[in-house]
Amino acid sequence: MNYRTFGRTGWQVSRLGLGCMRLPTLGSHDTVDERHALRLIRRAIDGGVNYVDTAWGYHGGASERVLGTALADGYRERVKLVTKLPSWRVKQATDFDGHLDEQLARLRTDHVDLYLLHALDKKSWSTVRDLGVLAWAERAISSGRFSFLGFSFHDEYDVFTEIVDAWDRWAACMVQYNYMF
Repeated sequence: MNYRTFGRTGWQVSRLGLGCMRLPTLGSHDTVDERHALRLIRRAIDGGVNYVDTAWGYHGGASERVLGTALADGYRERVKLVTKLPSWRVKQATDFDGHLDEQLARLRTDHVDLYLLHALDKKSWSTVRDLGVLAWAERAISSGRFSFLGFSFHDEYDVFTEIVDAWDRWAACMVQYNYMF
């Protein structure tokens, strides 16, 4: 496996990461075939993948739970674990901790390495920004609940620059990209 430095984190991460948005299923998107998914996740890690990504809504919440099971027995220590705050579900400032607490429980860990504000667009950014997400994130980082903060993005360029310029500690940004256009 080839590795690269991941931005300002200093991490050496595999050039190929494992996204857990489309794990093997049993017919329904929300019904993960756990036996096959566990084998797939552990095989990737055994093959050198050390960047694993999931999110609140993947497989109706089952992705985080299945990944937490797969990372038992020493596998958690071998990866950089990433999940995402469901920004569209945030209605009040207490939702930041509420969602993260539930995600950590699903993932069976006390911390994630990178936490992304998921699917930011003009509306969700305005909501989480005005509720104090960046001050909350600094407290969560200080307490060790996650090491770095980033965001995934789904809007126009001017909104992107507004978000990027809002904080000087972003560790990552995941954008939709179509190499055909």
